[in-house]
Amino acid sequence: MSLEKVVFGFFIVLAMTLNFGFFIGEIDNPMHHHVYELYAAIVVNLIATVLKFGDRTQIGAVHLATSLVAVLQLVAAAVVWVAFSGGVDASTTITRVVSLSGGALMANVISVILLLAETITLRR
Repeated sequence: MSLEKVVFGFFIVLAMTLNFGFFIGEIDNPMHHHVYELYAAIVVNLIATVLKFGDRTQIGAVHLATSLVAVLQLVAAAVVWVAFSGGVDASTTITRVVSLSGGALMANVISVILLLAETITLRR
């Protein structure tokens, strides 16, 4: 068992689960979406992105692309939350933020599916 692969898989799955934890709940209810969970999802997605650098395979490039999409959407969600938190209705702002995190969640799911496909096709 390779420690590098364990750490890589851990951060990919953790990124997805944190993002899912933030995403789940009523889309327009700010009480269902905690700001620290969003920031934790951003940090873990950034760590997962850094771990994906250096893989020179085609599937590694797709892993990196999905991770970059997730980070971009989560950072955009945080910017929207900060920029619009005082100006518009809280339910409108949280709806925008959760929608962006939903896109990031889809990128995380694709990344986990790629990880599973890569693991299943791995030969000893």
